[in-house]
Amino acid sequence: MSGGTVRTVSRYRLVPTPEQERELLRHCAHARYVWNLACEQHSFWQPGRPAAPGYVEQSRQLTEARAEFAWLRAGSVTVQQQALRDFAQAMANFFGDTHRKPSWRKAGRNEGFRQVGVKPEHVQRLNRRFGKVWVPKVGWVRFRWSRAAPSGAKSYRITRDRAHRWHVAFAVVPDPISAPGNGRTVGVDRGVVVSAALSTGELLTAPYLTPGEQKRLLRLQRHLARSARGSNRRRRIRLMIARLNAGGRNRRRDWVEKISTRLAREFDVIRVEELKVNAMTRSARGTVASPGRNVRQKTGLNRGILASGWGALVSRLTDKTASRVEKIKAAYTSQQCSACGLVTPDNRKSQAEFQCVACGFGCNADVNAARNIAAGRAVTARGALQPTGGAVNREPQLVAAAPQVARGSWNPVAPATGGRQGSLR
Repeated sequence: MSGGTVRTVSRYRLVPTPEQERELLRHCAHARYVWNLACEQHSFWQPGRPAAPGYVEQSRQLTEARAEFAWLRAGSVTVQQQALRDFAQAMANFFGDTHRKPSWRKAGRNEGFRQVGVKPEHVQRLNRRFGKVWVPKVGWVRFRWSRAAPSGAKSYRITRDRAHRWHVAFAVVPDPISAPGNGRTVGVDRGVVVSAALSTGELLTAPYLTPGEQKRLLRLQRHLARSARGSNRRRRIRLMIARLNAGGRNRRRDWVEKISTRLAREFDVIRVEELKVNAMTRSARGTVASPGRNVRQKTGLNRGILASGWGALVSRLTDKTASRVEKIKAAYTSQQCSACGLVTPDNRKSQAEFQCVACGFGCNADVNAARNIAAGRAVTARGALQPTGGAVNREPQLVAAAPQVARGSWNPVAPATGGRQGSLR
């Protein structure tokens, strides 16, 4: 929701009353309206035209709009101003090449607002199960006290997801997890069948919907396709689908948090593949003039990648380990033998089986790739290991300093050396 760089990690389930929910939705509508106006102003900008108005000018325009329109003046000025600040930060991130360009917000999909100036007395604990937070023009709103509220929070964000669940997230950056100091390094290979394979041999799979839930989701999607647009039946079905998907997201998020915390506590260095997940999960539909190929297969692959939490796992590892995550080029890591270094497609017998054709080493294919990642090996297109060993790709050379072997004779290299099967000495 926000364009800022601070991650809101302390999130709690909000439990508003029906009257409070109406006021919260009004705050969301005001924040969305102000955001969309700012987005519209920037959409008119083109090279050669004067610069689009910034936060200061937009804040002045907001003051004039509040004086003219009573429905806007009835809302919280801090909520509306923070929407402008979030948009300004989002544009700064876009020009800094760290985020996408901010787009329009849609009712029912991007619901939320941010509140600043939070004081310690604005967050209180009621009992063992519930606490309360002060929201301007709403009053005290209860939330589930699932863990201790963070201290030192200066702002919070209230959101409502598609399943109509309210959450409050306090903007506090936690301290990173300190390194254990054991000198251990682990490699993490991300996949679809196995979400994360560790170089230790452990295979981890992200939880998702159960087979029964998947059948129910498919049935609901068919009902949704037959329902009339704008009908109450369609609205109810959409809500049921959203709640079903929300359960799967919660399980995946919980899995990512637990795995990332465990890896951060057990290993000093964590090496992962350098993958561009956003580019890998783009649609293959193409255009009308140039339609894509194997669109349905690519769609299934995209869903598998997103359901495995590839990006979320690396993102949370980076947040928790304070620069102890190293990214290794993923080229040929699944074809390279982690024992002898031979790179050939024949090593990969199947999706799960790896058997080296040179040294006979065999193990799970994902574990073998994770071991290559843990070793920090970047493999070039011709099979040389870079930078370990300082290997270079070149033609076999004649070496004079080998009196025991005749100059120019053929000498097979042992597979364990990781070199070519035959080279000139």
